[in-house]
Amino acid sequence: MASNLPGWARQFGVALRALLFFTVVLGIGYPLVMTGASQVLFHGNANGSIVEMNSKPVASDLIGQAYTMDSGKKNAEGEPIMVADPKWFQTRPSAGDYDAMASGGSNLGPNNADLTAAIAERRKTVAELEGVDPSQVPPDAVTAGASGLDPDISPAYAALQIARVARERGLSVEEVKELVEENTKGRTLGFLGEPRVNVVTLNAALATS
Repeated sequence: MASNLPGWARQFGVALRALLFFTVVLGIGYPLVMTGASQVLFHGNANGSIVEMNSKPVASDLIGQAYTMDSGKKNAEGEPIMVADPKWFQTRPSAGDYDAMASGGSNLGPNNADLTAAIAERRKTVAELEGVDPSQVPPDAVTAGASGLDPDISPAYAALQIARVARERGLSVEEVKELVEENTKGRTLGFLGEPRVNVVTLNAALATS
């Protein structure tokens, strides 16, 4: 039976039905399916990879943190100068001080005088903290990641810090070394990237050891 509705009304009806159909399927159904699948297959990642201590969320193992303490000194603006807290494993430098709202690098090139001076100063600081020669400081200890939020360091940088952390916490070197190994990941899929140590989960384990 032919419709008595004008052409524009029929077209409007078709468009409305299509809108409702795709709203239900793509606006409601698809997100629900993806959310459900992610909760089942990747529960931890889907919920932010949260690190808990004493049943309380304290961090995400995807976002690095600065483990510092007040030096007791102030800068020219009267703000406290923060230095590395020797009781914790230290992360690599961050151009944004690990502020998740300011993710990004410094945009300074390898020939930039400010960058080379900063790297030299960082190498000196790390060498003094660990009691080693500056030549023993790994590259990732003095260079920032592109995101400014990298939670990982190289096994070499972690190994450099073991003796200091053990001494400061009254633990044996073997105990600390075991924690480092437990928080070390190999190459992704066995061939992508490099082995790395997650400092966030490592320090969380230290706090409960």
